[in-house]
Amino acid sequence: MANNTLITGGARSGKSRFAEELTRSFGPSLCYLATAQPLDDEMGERIHRHQLRRGTAWETLEEPLMIPQTLARIDGIYSAILLDCVTLWLSNLLLSCDENDPGCEEQVLSHVHRLAGTLRGMSTPVVLVTNEVGQGIVPENRLGRLYRDIAGQANQLLAAGCDAVYVTISGIPLKLK
Repeated sequence: MANNTLITGGARSGKSRFAEELTRSFGPSLCYLATAQPLDDEMGERIHRHQLRRGTAWETLEEPLMIPQTLARIDGIYSAILLDCVTLWLSNLLLSCDENDPGCEEQVLSHVHRLAGTLRGMSTPVVLVTNEVGQGIVPENRLGRLYRDIAGQANQLLAAGCDAVYVTISGIPLKLK
């Protein structure tokens, strides 16, 4: 059974940098499973900065939606896998369904449950990065509130199933579990 870790925190809190350091500690064969899509120039530049920081030691796989299936497919190939990030994956899933469909939240959360089940069966350690989105103001629109609620539920579910949980604040990781 793998040693899975969830790292949460606010925007620009140092989550990804800490996650990269932690993932490196598992061995030399590293996979970066990216959920971000370069939908605009700013996101493209952000992705590029992350790639430069990681260097060539990592194999990068880009998958915006099929995370549980991808993890199951690559299990056992790498020393460790870094999934960055859960909340972008949730956003991708949410935007792929009709937000006005009353079953949308349940549909997205079913993917999270599938991810949690996949993680339980992994032999390769997985480090997951997620954003803590519930500490700010209440979003003014329905989609924003739905996203915040789904992210909060997903983070709780994944944290419960992980062996270790960290929060990063101002670049400092604090171990919660």
